[in-house]
Amino acid sequence: MFDTDLLKEAIKRNKVRSESYGELEYLRFTDDFKEVPRGTVLFKDTVVWGYPHIGRVFQLSTGIREQFSEPFWVEEKVDGYNVRVFQHEGDIYALTRGGYVCAFSTDRVLEFVNQAFFEKHPELVLCMEVAGPENPYVEESPPYVKEDIKFFLFDIMVKNKQGFVPYREKLRLIQEYNLPSVETFGRFEPEQLEDLKTLLRRLDEEKREGVVLKEDSARDKRLKYITSYANLNDIRITSINMLGLPPDYYTNRLLRLALFVEEEGLQKDERLYRDIGEAFLSGLFEACRMTREEGKVRRVFRCRFRNRDRALLFLEQIKHASTHIQVNQLSLQREKDFWLLEFEKVFLNMTGLLGHLLSGGSMID
Repeated sequence: MFDTDLLKEAIKRNKVRSESYGELEYLRFTDDFKEVPRGTVLFKDTVVWGYPHIGRVFQLSTGIREQFSEPFWVEEKVDGYNVRVFQHEGDIYALTRGGYVCAFSTDRVLEFVNQAFFEKHPELVLCMEVAGPENPYVEESPPYVKEDIKFFLFDIMVKNKQGFVPYREKLRLIQEYNLPSVETFGRFEPEQLEDLKTLLRRLDEEKREGVVLKEDSARDKRLKYITSYANLNDIRITSINMLGLPPDYYTNRLLRLALFVEEEGLQKDERLYRDIGEAFLSGLFEACRMTREEGKVRRVFRCRFRNRDRALLFLEQIKHASTHIQVNQLSLQREKDFWLLEFEKVFLNMTGLLGHLLSGGSMID
């Protein structure tokens, strides 16, 4: 089922960690290792493979001809976080991209996916995006999810196997089980470049993240392409914690934004330059205000749980997720059918630097 020699070598090189979720125990690949992607999870008799990396194309006019030789499906790339949903010993779990069983996603998933699907297909794994303003991980949200969260299916995997079920089979299962899914825009020929560019301009105007292109062939090649709006919004959202991200996070997004504007023939005017500057500075100004008034730079999150114990378990999970972020519970209250959890993420690097500088400290640059 799984190469035991490879597993032993991965453990020896500290690429695998033992994890637990309640009484569930499993092994998690913390990094890519040989042909095993990060986030791959091993149970006693089951492997849930990690979701593979997908390449990014920066220019449609040349990239489509260079990358695809067959028709390809185009579907929306939803702005959220990636989970893999599966059944194990009768229970349904949701794994994060990094391979953790997420208490929040696991708590909510059965509101969106009928358990009857897994009763008929226990061997399948649903690759889904969780998105909405009340998710506990990312600040962005699609414009059409106004509150709480939703799950969106974009791929289906099979336990113990790498790769995905064929695209048409995925569409059939979506329809048969009424599974919530990302929007599919159709099957395009490589020659339909202008149609694709028209679609991307519309998605940009609608403030949507972009698309994933999936070749309709045995090799099933995938590429993603992001709108100008999404790149600008990434900068706007994250600039409050600029020190928490590597410099190439911003240089990559500026490059993508510039190439999208160039290729789509959008206006390179004063508004564009103003929006870019505002995206960077608005977060920094807010960080300065918070440091002066509150003594810390933070973001407040709220999310809804069906089960109180899973809310507390989730808090413990994210408290240990990063050494550069401090997580503090603000409240946990019953609200109709949910437990409403509010917590803050304090960005320690930004808090420390701005506290030092605003109190008169110096630094060598």
